[in-house]
Amino acid sequence: MTFATVIIIKNSFPDRQKNSTSHGADNSDGLPKPAMTASRPPRDGVLLDGIGYESPGEDFFSAATPPLAHEPVQRPVPASAAVPRPAILQRSARAVSYDRYPPSRSPPPQLPFTQSSPASLNDLVAEPGPLGRVGLRDRIACYEWTFFTMTMATGGIANVLHSIPSNAAWIHGVGVFFLLLNLVLFTTNCIMITIRFRLRPGSFIRSFTDQKESLFVPAFVVSLAVIFVNTCQYGIPQERGWLLQVMRVMFWLYIPLCVVASAGIYLILWSTLVFPLHTMTPIWIFPAYPLLLTAPFAGQLIRSANSIGQEHVLNTTAIALCAVTTQGTGCFLAILISAAFIYRLMTQKLPHDMQRPGIFISIGPYAFTAAGIVSLGGQANAIIPNGFLGVSNAADIMKVISVLVGLWFWGFSMWFFLVSVGSLWKYFRNGKHIPFNMTWWSFVFPNTALVTATQAMGEIFDSQGIRIFGSVMAAALVFVWACIFATMIRCFKNRKLLWPKTAKNTL
Repeated sequence: MTFATVIIIKNSFPDRQKNSTSHGADNSDGLPKPAMTASRPPRDGVLLDGIGYESPGEDFFSAATPPLAHEPVQRPVPASAAVPRPAILQRSARAVSYDRYPPSRSPPPQLPFTQSSPASLNDLVAEPGPLGRVGLRDRIACYEWTFFTMTMATGGIANVLHSIPSNAAWIHGVGVFFLLLNLVLFTTNCIMITIRFRLRPGSFIRSFTDQKESLFVPAFVVSLAVIFVNTCQYGIPQERGWLLQVMRVMFWLYIPLCVVASAGIYLILWSTLVFPLHTMTPIWIFPAYPLLLTAPFAGQLIRSANSIGQEHVLNTTAIALCAVTTQGTGCFLAILISAAFIYRLMTQKLPHDMQRPGIFISIGPYAFTAAGIVSLGGQANAIIPNGFLGVSNAADIMKVISVLVGLWFWGFSMWFFLVSVGSLWKYFRNGKHIPFNMTWWSFVFPNTALVTATQAMGEIFDSQGIRIFGSVMAAALVFVWACIFATMIRCFKNRKLLWPKTAKNTL
């Protein structure tokens, strides 16, 4: 190294030289400290005492490179002298490493690397191929238990129309239409899901252990309960006698069915699946829903028997007490799960877009309980015999208690209704959309219970204002049902519903 080169390199690092000098002057014992202990990190990766290797900082890359005395001249290398690339670098990106396979096992054949353009990809996607065609069998194979939420909502609309305090014939006619439509949809669902289980052997058992679908298995049982309630409302007053006997038998068959369905589904879920708390939604309450229809079923059954003067056919006391027992069981299960849901909201915020409709399910347990308890309490004189439990005026006491309990749960369901509607505010404000799925029917079915509970409160207090409020809610709910049904038909037509997920991305 010449003397001129040393001078140039020395002048290129004035800051480092100054920093080293200043640290040496500040030392108390008069000995200069090494430059490595400066506050600024070293410019190149070195091993620091007690720290280990340290990555270069941004100042290292941004610093100017000191000029060299003699820049090397880049000369082109002739093709004859070019060094060939190592064999390991000439392998394709899709090549398979043979090191992972033992000598006794032959490796899979290498896939040729093909370079595609957008045009060729479009041609490839447009060509369906032998496995790319989606037929009617494939679409039916996508049927799930979630489709029974549609029948729950449709039957709930018939229940809402029956609760409107009006004698207009057209309202009754619309209610009968929804009842018949619900029977058609329920039959269609049963046929389609049966065909799905036949087309896909083993899918019936797997549906009980699926992370998503298993929670909606009780929707079948709830749909049965809704049909029974509608039959008591619209059928028994028209077909006197035999239909009341049929519904009485159906009630006593439904009680063990709902208990077994609820406890069985929860036991299967707790034994086979794990649901993280951050994914929790009120859909976890869904297996308890079969229990929550017993009090409304009993109330409508006793009311219809009284309307035709055949209340002596029923053991009203046994029916009411059994219904209150199962209804209370389902309601307290919902309270326990709702506590976990509120904890999830406090720690994880609101659910994602696809899970947002499920928040409305939290309305149903308390609204159904309020409607059922108030309905039974309003008929306490026909249910509770004289001298029940040794109390002469037991019917009046039961009526007062049922109204108070109904008020508590009605207010609780109203609170959850406000929370559920508020969770959709961002979609109204920003114009965002929630992708359609069958859980959209949660916008309807739980709110049908809220409307019937509101009408029950208006009847028990003889309040015209509450009745008008409930009628307005009923009209809005019918409109929401129509919008969701139209959206479902459009999604089915546009291959967004009942379409294989793999084919959805390729066709």
